[in-house]
Amino acid sequence: MNKIRAAVIGCGNISVMHLDSIAALDESELVAVCDIKPERANAAAEKYHTKAYTDYQEMFQKEKPDVVHLCLPHYLHTIVARDAFRAGIHVLSEKPMSIQYDDAVETVELADQCSVKYGVIFQCRYNTPSILVKKRITDGRLGAVKCARSTLTWYRPENYYHSSDWKGTWDKEGGGVIIDQAIHSLDLANWFIGSKPVEVQSTLHNRGHKTMVVEDSAEGLIRYENGCTLAFFAMNNYLIDEPIEIRLYCENGTARLSYDEAVITYTDGTVETVKNQPQKIVSYTGGKPYWGTQHAVQIDQFYKAVMGIEPLEISGREALKIQKIICDIYANNDCNI
Repeated sequence: MNKIRAAVIGCGNISVMHLDSIAALDESELVAVCDIKPERANAAAEKYHTKAYTDYQEMFQKEKPDVVHLCLPHYLHTIVARDAFRAGIHVLSEKPMSIQYDDAVETVELADQCSVKYGVIFQCRYNTPSILVKKRITDGRLGAVKCARSTLTWYRPENYYHSSDWKGTWDKEGGGVIIDQAIHSLDLANWFIGSKPVEVQSTLHNRGHKTMVVEDSAEGLIRYENGCTLAFFAMNNYLIDEPIEIRLYCENGTARLSYDEAVITYTDGTVETVKNQPQKIVSYTGGKPYWGTQHAVQIDQFYKAVMGIEPLEISGREALKIQKIICDIYANNDCNI
């Protein structure tokens, strides 16, 4: 396989992160885009000089892509992924992989049965601060995480939900601030901790959005098999999108990080800092700052796995870890929202 024949399904806002990455990477060729809204599909096809479809099954048959990127409303991720698997196509899905845990498990198992690669986007793991902190945990300099805290205070106006036919709904988005925004910071914290959650407690509220029916505020506590605890707070009623913050108390020091920087303070008094460094692509056409710049890094890694060059790092099975936590946060919510 000299070049990955890639297609993108869903030409909404997030698709630019995938389309720009495909265009920039040497090992990929964009063969088609698909969206049920013809104007979206045609606009993307014209911009990226490729073919437009409104029916992904027709696109599968005519273009025979090696890989499809899913940039769809949450509830469609596993539906379309399964159709792709049955057609022998590898899938890279935007997060979350599903809105239900059992559905996600079944989709992972189908990918295995069909012998195709299944990846899920968690690009923040590839941020320079995330990589450094994970390295210092695993190489023992920081040592194991004893407790952690994750905080997200962002802003989503009423029209963010009012203008969408799926955002802010249980049946199509699967929730609000937890499944859509805080999923990345919770994934990072869980990745750093590296143990199995044994208890998830949560409280969810809708404090400031009349249009949507899901939560815009959430807090809770996760207990792990190794004794670690993770406290989390997330809300999108703030004035701005403030940088997320993750704090880790470890065996040999502490770490404080956002998507943009990390500060590690060791018990011997030494301090290690790092700023985020863009890789592959410095900026994306229309990308949001909080999406970061590392989509292309993860997409490149996925392609290498498809080509058999290296193992897949963030597989569907790996993504099941955060999927379980997200679903448990909703299932164990004590406010019955």
